[in-house]
Amino acid sequence: MYIGNVEIKEGAILAPMAGITDIAFRTICKTFGASLLVTEMISSKGLFYGDEKTERYMRTESSNKPIAIQIFGSDAEIMSRVVENQLNKRDDFAMIDINMGCPAPKIVKNGDGSALMRNTKLAVEIVKKIKKISNKPLTVKMRKGFNDKEVNAVEFAMALEDAGVDAVTVHGRTREQFYTGKSDMEIIKNVKEKLSIPVIANGDIFSYDDYVNLLEYTNCDAAMVARGSLGNPWIFKSIIDKKEYIPNAEERLIMLKRHAKLLSEYVSEHRCNLEMRKHASWYIKGLKYSSEMRNRINKTRSLEEMYDILDEYVEKLIKDRA
Repeated sequence: MYIGNVEIKEGAILAPMAGITDIAFRTICKTFGASLLVTEMISSKGLFYGDEKTERYMRTESSNKPIAIQIFGSDAEIMSRVVENQLNKRDDFAMIDINMGCPAPKIVKNGDGSALMRNTKLAVEIVKKIKKISNKPLTVKMRKGFNDKEVNAVEFAMALEDAGVDAVTVHGRTREQFYTGKSDMEIIKNVKEKLSIPVIANGDIFSYDDYVNLLEYTNCDAAMVARGSLGNPWIFKSIIDKKEYIPNAEERLIMLKRHAKLLSEYVSEHRCNLEMRKHASWYIKGLKYSSEMRNRINKTRSLEEMYDILDEYVEKLIKDRA
């Protein structure tokens, strides 16, 4: 599949997830076969005004290409100027994605994210302004609609295609659903039937079978994995190998330790320790002693202490199996 002039090879795309898809997590998912990586969503205003924290989200590794940068906002002028003056100059980003699907209240109340699905005119203006000056393909991530009474994914996507967007990703839930209930594959299929540009399906991929079923039902060009990758980067291996891979307990703990070590190369030890607590809960979910392990990890004050706990549990699991 090509998005503009960028080739996306076989495999699933890693979805942008705020507070999750940092450089360490993206690197791990790439090693397991993710076909395209997307940054956490980045504030266009933060970029425009030179916010130092915003820069942290933009770090990349050359081995992880292709990478898309996802930006959010609702000021067409600011967004286009950010693209022209900053993102056009970044060779590490292969494409630009605009978030028009984030359901978070603090994003929506500013007219950003999924709020744009209630303002097609503004969404189209943003796409047209950016396409006019961008030297990279432009994509949009959107939802089924704002709520059950405002399901407008098909019409919205068609308007974006007419405005010049190169591909769209459709999450089969409304803004009001957030991440509850089931993702609606039918609406994704309907969007695909109406568009000639690539359509990427998103929602409820937690296994290889989920991936296959979603693509077969919607006939989409690719699929994007979000929550299904949390504590389970092996899902990308399953998709590449075309068979489910289930890591054992030791593999999960070893990967958790590897993840922590990789993240520690980019952030302070204190920040790494805090960030890894949420990842630890995902990696060890369902394991024997998981509750005890999680409680101990959440009390650690250093990475070495965390590593010692993980090594101890690996040995404990091995002894139990013997």
